Amino acid sequence: MNESLISPFNLTHPTAVQASLFASAAFARFDPSGRYLGIGRSNGAAAIWDLETRARIRSLEGHVKAVTSLDWSSNSRWILTSSKDWNVIKWDLASECDPIQRMATMRFDGPVISASFHPRNSNIVLALLSSGEAYVEDLRRKSRSRVELREVQQEGENGQSSRSRSAMTVARFDPSGKFVFVGTSSGYVLVFNTRTKAMIARHKISGAVGIIKGLAFAKSGRTPTSEGEFIDDELEPTHRFNDPINKTGWHGMSYSPDGEWLAGGLNEGATDTASHKIYIWDISNDGQFASALDGGREPLVDIHWHPSKSSIISTTKDGNVLLWHSPNPERWGAFAGGFEELDENVEYEEKEDEFDIEDEEETMKRKMKAEDEEVDIDTIVEDTTRRSILLDGMDAEDEDTAWAAHDRDDVGEFRMKIIMQEDIDELE
Repeated sequence: MNESLISPFNLTHPTAVQASLFASAAFARFDPSGRYLGIGRSNGAAAIWDLETRARIRSLEGHVKAVTSLDWSSNSRWILTSSKDWNVIKWDLASECDPIQRMATMRFDGPVISASFHPRNSNIVLALLSSGEAYVEDLRRKSRSRVELREVQQEGENGQSSRSRSAMTVARFDPSGKFVFVGTSSGYVLVFNTRTKAMIARHKISGAVGIIKGLAFAKSGRTPTSEGEFIDDELEPTHRFNDPINKTGWHGMSYSPDGEWLAGGLNEGATDTASHKIYIWDISNDGQFASALDGGREPLVDIHWHPSKSSIISTTKDGNVLLWHSPNPERWGAFAGGFEELDENVEYEEKEDEFDIEDEEETMKRKMKAEDEEVDIDTIVEDTTRRSILLDGMDAEDEDTAWAAHDRDDVGEFRMKIIMQEDIDELE
């Protein structure tokens, strides 16, 4: 049953494993609708899994080395994969063949750590190389370009840079797409304007003494503002999360859809290497520790939260994908109006007109009317439009927004064609 109908005002965190997929995965990502999983593998292949049938439905074969990241467009039609083979590939899921045909291939000068679509336009791509360089590539015909994001260097008294350039270790678009946030090897977070590619801010994270390995955004997160002045300051974290027992580093983090929960997975290089631990904190309750999930003896390497439900996927070192959910007890009182749950049997008094026979002609008319109504069991309206509604609510007159919205190819609803094994055999 739809979780939002059972308890629309109470989105809790997952507590138990619902299913396990033997997918040989290095990581997995939900699509914006939450129905499909994109899975990257260490052998260079990627695949799409249907969570309703728990089966692989499409395959993506184009890389010759390990896939390092996978991202979905806002309407789930386009997929972006990066690899250690120096390539980033954009795939079109509207393709009816399997493996899926590639739409575009972007070649870089080194292994690619990650690549992601712009939230408003899948023709704009952000790529991060293992050499510590980040690029924004524009695939639109009239504005095709590739621009490197460069850190602004401050000059000292002798005219030379006062600090050496740090390697970029993680790069992400913010939810609006107006800014690119970059983490560095020296514990700084750099902020760039996506349209101009100019660096507008540099933040030193208070207490951060090592490499910034990941960045995650809540959908309701605030974005920086700059009135022409470069911002260079130190940020004091509102919450600090750590492993309360081993005090080890984290490997993977993800916000819940409403931003009220944060999940963090233990690094596979932790003291207890044979562990699969997910820690969850309640952000709405001053970041209090809420729960620890135990996934068994297979080490955890990656986690990702469902875009609209209290569900998490975690990937193990052996390639299995665990689907976590929050079991909901059956509520019999919600099945019919006036239905009440009782702790013990009571004597029932029949109402005078409770079992009166209804006119058969009226009953038949009602049934015929119900049969004529069309029921759509395929389209998931709420999930597929959630992200578009969020983005369309932004100021249409904003120059950065207008720039990103030009020449989009991820507009409109897209329904993926399911390729069954019999269809694959016929194509071959």
